[in-house]
Amino acid sequence: MTSSIRDAARQFTGGALTALLSPATRLLGLGEPTHGVEAFLELRNELFRHLVEHEGYRSIAIESDCLMALTADAYVTDGIGTLDEVMSRGFSHGFGASPANHELLRWMRACNEQRPPYERLRFYGCDGPLEITGAAGPRPALTALHDYLAAHLDLAWNRETLDELLGPDERWTNPAALMDPAQSVGRTPEAGELRLIADDLRVLLTAHSPHLTAATSPDDWWRADLHARTAAALLRYHAGLADPAPTRVDALMCLRDAMMADNLDAVVTRESRRGPTLAFAHNRHLQRDKSHLRLADLPLQWWSAGAIIATRLGDQYAFAATTFGTRGPDVPPPDTLEGLLSTLPDTRAVIDPGLLATTLDRKPAPRVPADHTYFSIDPATIGQIDALVFIKEI
Repeated sequence: MTSSIRDAARQFTGGALTALLSPATRLLGLGEPTHGVEAFLELRNELFRHLVEHEGYRSIAIESDCLMALTADAYVTDGIGTLDEVMSRGFSHGFGASPANHELLRWMRACNEQRPPYERLRFYGCDGPLEITGAAGPRPALTALHDYLAAHLDLAWNRETLDELLGPDERWTNPAALMDPAQSVGRTPEAGELRLIADDLRVLLTAHSPHLTAATSPDDWWRADLHARTAAALLRYHAGLADPAPTRVDALMCLRDAMMADNLDAVVTRESRRGPTLAFAHNRHLQRDKSHLRLADLPLQWWSAGAIIATRLGDQYAFAATTFGTRGPDVPPPDTLEGLLSTLPDTRAVIDPGLLATTLDRKPAPRVPADHTYFSIDPATIGQIDALVFIKEI
């Protein structure tokens, strides 16, 4: 290892990472290269504690169902429910089983017990109500929006109309629709009418926002807008599931990340007077460059939530990617980026990507991992990363 490569790296601390970021940062995206590894979540928790205690951050948004996260947020902000209940009902994707996520909520709740309401830490989910096997039905989001508006406005639709159009929830959550567009109800006449209603209800929510905010509260209105955003996005996603076009899967990936970007945008807007936000999700969701994935023999590409939100926030968005060296028998070859970084002395390091790029006398070879759930850093995209976090072994 040359000394110049060592000069681009520092032992990982929250301060070492934020020293590489623009002072204008309002949203910091911390990516992980694979799910289910506690080391990355523990590092996230350590970073978030630093951001809260030293950088004025007051919120975190993770790659989890945005509606389920309301349960987790109610616990950390107001102590509603028990921690065990919240871990089972406040996370999607099985993330409630993570000890690090348990510790995150426990720590946030303990912090908030000593803080006035305005200063309390908030917890968000930035993902849609989506799982590997398919999407949730739009009923919870759409009816919550309808009920909020109906309490204050005369609406052209009642709950009975919505229930009739929605039909049984099993029609929407049929897992066969993921692989067979003909099994989806997303393009039925009823689904088309629901999309129009969801659009009209959100317009009413916006048009009457001064009255509704005064009659309820800014927080109640924000939650109603979350339900409006989610209902429209879910109906759009189900329409995508019903599309037989060969670009169907690419479109679904685009729709998911657009949903995540809109959620992050709403969080940044809500938190604008309180402080910046940390977002935690897969590198592929937070990176600035176009995401690529091969599913069986199908090459997919789409713009990530990070790429989308970066066009809106400019230098107020920062992206810190995380990668690793060795995982059991999966050892990176010495000519890869991860192989070069494995020669660093620290078990966890923060690397300045710009300085690193100037020290490399050749382009590193892309790493081909043994584990298909891990996506390595593309060496060609180093210039689009603000900070690179490296864990030598997991």
